[in-house]
Amino acid sequence: MKRFVAVVAVSLLGLAACGESSSPAVPGAPSEKGSDVLAKAPVAAAADILPGSTMEKIKQRGELLVGGSLDAPLLSQQNPATGEVEGFDADMGKALAKYILGEPKVKIVNSASETREALLANGTVDVVFQTYTITEERAKQVAFAGPYYTSGLTIAVKKGATGIAKPEDLNGKKVLAGANTPAIPAIKKLAPQAEIITFGSDPECVQALKQDRGVAYVQDETILIADAKKDPSIEIVTKPFTVDPYGIGLKHGDDQFKKFVNDWLKKTQDTGVWQDIWKKSIGTVVTGDAPQPPQIGSVPGS
Repeated sequence: MKRFVAVVAVSLLGLAACGESSSPAVPGAPSEKGSDVLAKAPVAAAADILPGSTMEKIKQRGELLVGGSLDAPLLSQQNPATGEVEGFDADMGKALAKYILGEPKVKIVNSASETREALLANGTVDVVFQTYTITEERAKQVAFAGPYYTSGLTIAVKKGATGIAKPEDLNGKKVLAGANTPAIPAIKKLAPQAEIITFGSDPECVQALKQDRGVAYVQDETILIADAKKDPSIEIVTKPFTVDPYGIGLKHGDDQFKKFVNDWLKKTQDTGVWQDIWKKSIGTVVTGDAPQPPQIGSVPGS
């Protein structure tokens, strides 16, 4: 079991994901440090940018439109000092942009769990990098490249709270969860008597937990680790009790683009770029070497 160590996280200074498709797009040009990580990121051959394809349209536009977060520590968080969007998901999006464009030029459209499908369907974004767990139900509405990372759900409470050591302990209690996330069916299955209260973003859920609007918050372990390191008033009380494979959300039915993105993902893993991005983000909290990436196409819906 890997050991978690403290990390200094940058305050969001009030930023929160509203989850509306009308949220402003944020330029995601790489910082100097990001450029170092992406220096060896692969670039597609000209022959791979097929005429009339989504890849060609992105190249002609000159930037990749990414549905993502501005407030997810370690994953996709806007640095208030620089305006830079940093983290594992953010840098994966930049690496895909470099593969298509030759430079990591992205525009991040601030989205939320309940708006991602619509953003892809109406063409507001090209891809979604946002801890987007692959499920067969979701795969009826969107296509998934990957998986590109695997995590799992765990439980956070206010520091010092007692009585919750496993998911079943949530029965009869008010429990916080992100809207349209795998936490909701997991809670219903393992603690059917729990009262689930949902919010559109992670910061809203954390704030509600601190305000005692719920006694526990069920969320992806990666996100909760970062939350707990940033805010010592909350703590994680369980190990992951699910296995959640993250996919890269794509418009449904674009098999050509899905194959292109999966080919790119394999190259990032083979060249060590995926591992470097992990070390720069999640690896600042989790000690040890980067984990083995999940096998592409290995889960139903991918």
